[in-house]
Amino acid sequence: MRIHDIEVKIHNYQNQYHKIFATSSLQSHSVVLLHILSRIDSSIPIYFVNTGFHFPETIAYKEKIAQEFGIKIHDLNSVVSKNLQKDSKGNLLFTYDPDYCCFLNKIQPVELLMAEMDVWISGVRANQSENRKRLHEEEAAAHGILRYHPLLRWTDEQINDYISEYKLPKHPLDSKGYLSIGCEPCTRKVTGENGRDSRWFGMNKTECGLNTDLIIKK
Repeated sequence: MRIHDIEVKIHNYQNQYHKIFATSSLQSHSVVLLHILSRIDSSIPIYFVNTGFHFPETIAYKEKIAQEFGIKIHDLNSVVSKNLQKDSKGNLLFTYDPDYCCFLNKIQPVELLMAEMDVWISGVRANQSENRKRLHEEEAAAHGILRYHPLLRWTDEQINDYISEYKLPKHPLDSKGYLSIGCEPCTRKVTGENGRDSRWFGMNKTECGLNTDLIIKK
């Protein structure tokens, strides 16, 4: 999709709906959507799902992007304290139940936000996983809101070309072998696999749930 088409679509949403927001995981490929939004309307609220387990480099990158693009990136935190996310031995959830950890720290905070909104803009792309290949540009989501995926059909080459054209800053860990960057305990360097294979390595898990549980399945 051309930038002009994205701009038209977002302006149409703004005319039709009242409350629009975007989310970002603050990875290197995330910077493209953030840059596009900053050029279209820098007042669109952007939320970073801050689980409390992110790499320090991700937090620093978030601050850098916000300052350079003139946008406000809001932290979205779990309503359940980390003290209540442990077993009887003091082990945090990600060590024994990563799905529930994702629910408390990602899905639940976003779902609470969705209850107050009309349109959710997400930078998800089809080539990131098998599940995402089945998504559409527009999807019905929980609480009757609409999800819009403007970069869904963009390829890695298009993302990289855009980053190069506008000389956008990359995530500090991008050059160190981290091609898909999430929470620090559940992310490792890539050694020849698909980028998403670096997440939840060795587990039967490929998604945190934001792009599965919060979309109304047809």
